Amino acid sequence: MNAPIIVWLRQDQRLSDHPAFAAAEAGGRVVIPCYVLDTRETHTRRPGAASRWWLHHSLADLDRRIRERKGRLLLRHGNPVSVLTELALELQASAVFFSRAVEPHCRRDEAALISALEAHGVGAQGFEGNLLFSPEEIQNRSGAPFRVFTPFWKQCLASRAKMRTPTGPVSPQFSMDLPDGDRLEDWNLLPSQPNWATRIAQTWQPGEIAGHAMLEQFAAKASAYSDHRNFPAEDGTSRLSPYLHFGNISAAQAYAGVTISGQKPSRGAASFQREVGWREFSAHLLFHFPHLPEKPFRPEFVDFPWEDNPALLRAWQLGRTGFPIVDAGMRQLWQTGWMHNRVRMVAASILVKHLLIHWRQGEAWFWDTLVDADLANNVAGWQWVAGCGADAAPYFRIFNPVLQGQKFDADGRYVRRWIPELARLPDSYLHAPWLAPDEALSKAGIRLGETYPMPLVEPNVGRKRALAALETLKSSTA
Repeated sequence: MNAPIIVWLRQDQRLSDHPAFAAAEAGGRVVIPCYVLDTRETHTRRPGAASRWWLHHSLADLDRRIRERKGRLLLRHGNPVSVLTELALELQASAVFFSRAVEPHCRRDEAALISALEAHGVGAQGFEGNLLFSPEEIQNRSGAPFRVFTPFWKQCLASRAKMRTPTGPVSPQFSMDLPDGDRLEDWNLLPSQPNWATRIAQTWQPGEIAGHAMLEQFAAKASAYSDHRNFPAEDGTSRLSPYLHFGNISAAQAYAGVTISGQKPSRGAASFQREVGWREFSAHLLFHFPHLPEKPFRPEFVDFPWEDNPALLRAWQLGRTGFPIVDAGMRQLWQTGWMHNRVRMVAASILVKHLLIHWRQGEAWFWDTLVDADLANNVAGWQWVAGCGADAAPYFRIFNPVLQGQKFDADGRYVRRWIPELARLPDSYLHAPWLAPDEALSKAGIRLGETYPMPLVEPNVGRKRALAALETLKSSTA
């Protein structure tokens, strides 16, 4: 093949705005796109169940698009470093290109691959394709990484000249004449017995084309984003998170896609771009502080008195907490692989503060059930709610699930959609069924403790327990 270039694909499953593909195309050589399913026993961050569903369909879509261009996607499994080194030698490749990652295990693989290939005289190069900025570019005045979002984002905006701007589709010279690879179906990424992904499949269409269609739909209403983003019953968010995680679209495409070139973004578009900035900040944190998935950013929280209560954790997972706004979100998550961000914060707060269950338990459940499960976003978000992360909400800021429901789902459309057993309860009691009089419960066909649970903890009691736990922590660190 005249020394082809291998492009190692991971969270960059697209054919536009792809610097690694663009560089390979510029080399004028045959380009071999390859995805390696990591099957190492020591690999602790394999995709969760919902992410595996998305991965299957995303790779199938990418392979179809490459075949339209007279090539195919090569699939292999094993240790990515070993697999890619052997493939490069087998094909006598001139280089392996890839998009840089921020996850600690991915960065270790990148370094090991570069070293292994150099030992055989094969080039390797990483490109910044997943973020707006290289994580090393945004620093404070002392040359250190930022720890607070607002000054981080101000620096990003001040460095706009360095921000990645999206480029067009690539047309490299692909080939059908590739060595044998795996069949996607043999990876068993899809659920079968039972197939719990039916509702997820009705909700989402993975892949680059679908991602751009979603971006275009959102761009048409982005000006209203800041007014509607907090109301879970409304279609006010972008729903781009899984497409961004898998790289079906890039952060640069999402950032630029909500504005007209040369024009100032609307208030809503700027608000959305700031959320892209939060994603950037989360990646920045994980890159510079790789211990975040295991340890709190604020070290004093290592000794926080978390409680181990499998029964409470399971009730939370199943959407049986007795707090309607939380249970609606947890059921939306289980059925669709996604949850509205406002509800994510409330649900997380209930787990770590009212129930005093470790944030890592909640993070693990989100990792397995979210189609947009992203290590940086997931960990940073959970630590933010738990009060132990960078730029975290103070621990004493505790979401009240009743007030949150009344404020952001006042007419109950969201709760009634996901908890039909509460559908006939009047709005005045919908977000606190245990306070409803017996007559109202009877008319609504609700038997508390049977058809719908009593709250796992009374909101004020949960708040007092959380604050008492914080005081215990302060006393132990004084």
